[in-house]
Amino acid sequence: MGRIEGNWATLLLPLNADESIDYPLLVREIRYLVSAGVSGIYSNGTAGEFISLSEEEFRVTSVLLASECASAGMPFQIGCSHPSAQTSLSRIRFASSLSPSAIQVILPDWFPVTDREALAFLDACCAVSGGIPITLYNPPHAKRRLSPETLLMISERVPLGSIKVADGDEAWYRGMQGVMERVPVFVPGHHLATGIMHGAAGSYSNVACLAPKASQAWYRMMREDIVSALALEKDLRCFFETYIDPLIAGEGYANFVIDKFLAVVGSYLPGFANKVRFPYDSIDPDRAPYFRMKLEQTAPFFSEAP
Repeated sequence: MGRIEGNWATLLLPLNADESIDYPLLVREIRYLVSAGVSGIYSNGTAGEFISLSEEEFRVTSVLLASECASAGMPFQIGCSHPSAQTSLSRIRFASSLSPSAIQVILPDWFPVTDREALAFLDACCAVSGGIPITLYNPPHAKRRLSPETLLMISERVPLGSIKVADGDEAWYRGMQGVMERVPVFVPGHHLATGIMHGAAGSYSNVACLAPKASQAWYRMMREDIVSALALEKDLRCFFETYIDPLIAGEGYANFVIDKFLAVVGSYLPGFANKVRFPYDSIDPDRAPYFRMKLEQTAPFFSEAP
């Protein structure tokens, strides 16, 4: 695979009532995302609840994704993130045997790492990945949120496959130009048209949690008609800022709880519930019809369910 870019969908973790993984539904989810034609699929991200997975669960979900995507010719990435550097490296060694397009990691996360420690960790990831590119995921809630200057330094020292970050204002994009010239930068899904306009490569997308087919159609529009795509982004931001952001800022739900709730609002995967693992709270699914109504009112392009 060449340059990593586009609208990538995360593999949400479907759970049974006892918090075991519903593997048949996981396979149906992968097949739906393949049919939606997204640019790629990645597993064991935040919404894949990687922090809660046993090593057996990590391996089974990784093998299922690799098998389904290989059969369909779909690019895929395997998340090997973990607060423990040692566990991440062990997961990378296993994941590399499945020949993914890239492997995603976070920086070790119990105590903030220094620049030297971050470089040492990423060098070690590259050393055990068997030549599979490493994607660095640096979310806003990370213990060490990296500045554009630090990301540039890392991109000059480590051959990363891509970087996933929250974006910022015009000044942030100006500061990221040097990074974008060296490595594909991925921004939040509901900001993707703005990101593409400023040189971003794509998104590991929360919008694909809500509407996989519509998010891919929107991405294609960005490459052909950025003005129309920006107009749709305005609608989408209105929906997120008015109805979704208060669930985080006002009610305290974690971002992976939101991603799974978006899939219930989107209602494209029958049988999927937005249950998350203990000790985190799920959003009451009975609230989903209200949010779906607001989606249809504010951003109808992204309402794709039958």
